[in-house]
Amino acid sequence: MRGHSPALPTPRVRARGAALAAFVALAPLISSAAAAVGPQEITAKLPYDCALPSGPQRVAVRVTATLPDRAKAGEAIRPVGVTTTVELPAAAVADLTALKAVTVVPETRLALDVVQHGAKAAALWRGTSGATPPVAVPAKGPLTLTTTGDVPTVTAGADGDLTLTATTLGVDLALGAADGASTTPASLSLDCTLAKDADGHGLLATVPVGPLTPTPTPSGSPSPPPSASGRPVDPAPSKGSAYPKGPGAPKGSTKPGTPGEGVGGSRGKAPKVGDARAGASAARPPAPRCVNENPTSKSLTAYITGYSNVRKLGGASQIPVSCVQIEQGDPQIAFPPDGTIHLLQESEAHLDHQGRKQTPPFKSTFLTFGFTPTTATMILEQAGPMTVASDVLLVFPDNIAETYVRAPLVLRVLDVEVNGTRLDVGPSCRTRTPLSSPEPDPAKYPGPHLVMLGKGQLINGTDATGYVLTSGGPLTGEVTIPAFTGCGTGGEDLDRLLTASISGPGNYIKQIQGQTCAVTVEVPTEGQCTEDRQPYEVPVPER
Repeated sequence: MRGHSPALPTPRVRARGAALAAFVALAPLISSAAAAVGPQEITAKLPYDCALPSGPQRVAVRVTATLPDRAKAGEAIRPVGVTTTVELPAAAVADLTALKAVTVVPETRLALDVVQHGAKAAALWRGTSGATPPVAVPAKGPLTLTTTGDVPTVTAGADGDLTLTATTLGVDLALGAADGASTTPASLSLDCTLAKDADGHGLLATVPVGPLTPTPTPSGSPSPPPSASGRPVDPAPSKGSAYPKGPGAPKGSTKPGTPGEGVGGSRGKAPKVGDARAGASAARPPAPRCVNENPTSKSLTAYITGYSNVRKLGGASQIPVSCVQIEQGDPQIAFPPDGTIHLLQESEAHLDHQGRKQTPPFKSTFLTFGFTPTTATMILEQAGPMTVASDVLLVFPDNIAETYVRAPLVLRVLDVEVNGTRLDVGPSCRTRTPLSSPEPDPAKYPGPHLVMLGKGQLINGTDATGYVLTSGGPLTGEVTIPAFTGCGTGGEDLDRLLTASISGPGNYIKQIQGQTCAVTVEVPTEGQCTEDRQPYEVPVPER
């Protein structure tokens, strides 16, 4: 059952089939052409030109991974041990120092072209620094950053060489200042293009697909050139082979890479790029890292996202996909005077972005005064405990759930551009107090904080509908944005400008929470957790 009473910490467990495979090799005769299939270790050193605040800089990048030596058509090729090492030059380190950054937390996004028979698919290799501490920025360069991560599988639909070629690279740096202070900006994204003088034009690896059957080479003809892995490339088909004829090909000729069916599967179709998570049942969209390093038996993780209206600007700001760590409280049975039975549970939670209790930075663009395009980079920063209070009315078989999520969140503004011109708001621009909502129980929950309500229904034997803590769903509320303070530099006070433009009541908010992952379950539950215990479900924002 998808979703259940929030008082039950164990999530639903789908029935899972168990398969036992036995492989017996009976081969008294092995052809002399046969060879053992093993892994190929790849190491590619690539020069990239990256856009930094001081201008373009040459950056040395090294990519290592392990791929199969050979694959079969229709078989998923899974790169493992993917590591991306980026060496920033001295000029880039000087840029970080100028931003007052003393530490960085890196993430990388390496784009690839996956090609077979001229048909191309795109893949993205993402990497993070994992649980390692932030990297210290040296007094002078270079600065070496290393990221790792699971990457998508690739499946070829036909026999023939499959190539993986690096294209663009993105490097995202979360910046940390001294004594836990914040830098301005709080993050820096580098867009990098492969240098034109790169050896092999970015080729990382070639994986032959199909049986290892040598094709005779006519006397006097040159041997096929070696691939990036050092092995011969599968030769092009000769006349009369099973490659289909393509449009415009001369009569009687063959043309590899055209659509149609041939030996080894469908030729001319792009390779299929799958999921970055081993054993995934469906593709999982990219999401920030969300791992509980010190879980208990009651720990859950989940992703949230959504929209918040800014009434004064007549627009909505998207809340980015963010990680939430939840620690479930003990359930209690209550018997109010009306004779009903209630199951109560109060849990604690906090936002988690690279070890900080905040969302990732996000950008929003509005028309200030109805005609001036204004773009702001912001974060929501948790300023106190977040609580999740659930109340399930037990009326067999239809149980009704109400959940209030309360969170004191300060809105910080990091960067502002007005009509393309940067407006320096300084490092301390924020709301004077946390965002506030009407509170139904102010005696128990004093002080300004955001309040969101989720309603759900749990009918025995069926999946939950609406919002339930463990299965997620929509939460809604209304928020007042307080006045701003600390905005401006060099004696310029921008507090009143931001307050007049943004602050005020009546801002509708709708948040979507995804299915939770029970962190300490011995075997990750399909559809709920990745193999490294991150939430599998990445929700989509709804208005």
